[in-house]
Amino acid sequence: MKFAICNEIFQGWSLPDTFAYARKAGYDAVEIAPFTIARSVNDLSPARRIEIRAMAAAAGVGISAIHWVLVQTEGLHVTSPDPVVRARTARYFVDLVDFGADLGAPAMVVGSPKHRQLLPGVSAAQGWEWAAEVFRPAVTRAAERKLTICFEPLAPAETNFINTAEEARRFADLFASPAMSILLDVKAMSAETKPVSQVIRDSGGRFDYFHANDSNLKGPGFGEVDFHPIAEALREVGYGGTVSVEVFTFEEGPERIATESREYLRRVFGY
Repeated sequence: MKFAICNEIFQGWSLPDTFAYARKAGYDAVEIAPFTIARSVNDLSPARRIEIRAMAAAAGVGISAIHWVLVQTEGLHVTSPDPVVRARTARYFVDLVDFGADLGAPAMVVGSPKHRQLLPGVSAAQGWEWAAEVFRPAVTRAAERKLTICFEPLAPAETNFINTAEEARRFADLFASPAMSILLDVKAMSAETKPVSQVIRDSGGRFDYFHANDSNLKGPGFGEVDFHPIAEALREVGYGGTVSVEVFTFEEGPERIATESREYLRRVFGY
């Protein structure tokens, strides 16, 4: 496994400084939230994308994925009843795939709870049909660009559309493509009825990215979640992808979050 950290933790930092500190703290890669760079990925020229990729390489880290991909966008919604909105969203997901691939990222994480929320009057069946319609062009492009879209199940407190890993696996199966998979997130799995380690085992071979955090929204080791059974389950299912630190409260500051999270993961995983 490789270890990464999300760049939005480093609020106000330049990308070169973020990449350099991630390397210093012992991470193999950085996960990029596009909104920290531009409101739309279409505002980032081919030259700028090459520059970002080169910055990471110069610091000795990779770019593991892009995530928080619809933050600060306008007029986009995955399960909107409006076909114009869905078409616009589908086009932007294709643009996101190209952006991620241009950075050299092997994955794109799709959480976006507000942008997939089933609106009043929209049934679950309609939501699944429309979401599949939205993602199909992006899955085709992802297969062409050698990038995997990882759909993220999220707790009911965040969204009413696809809340469990089992639901996410069924959604990914609709596409019958290795370019469409799922992500497992410790915070989200903590809201399921099964233990986190069991969710991992049930999803063995069916997920391609992993977010490490605590149910308290902080980094691994900053709360009560014990990562030892999580690491054991990941090894048991043969997971060899990225374990990426994603947090939602930043009061400890980026240096402490990055350093102590990595130290904890090193103790748990042994490297």
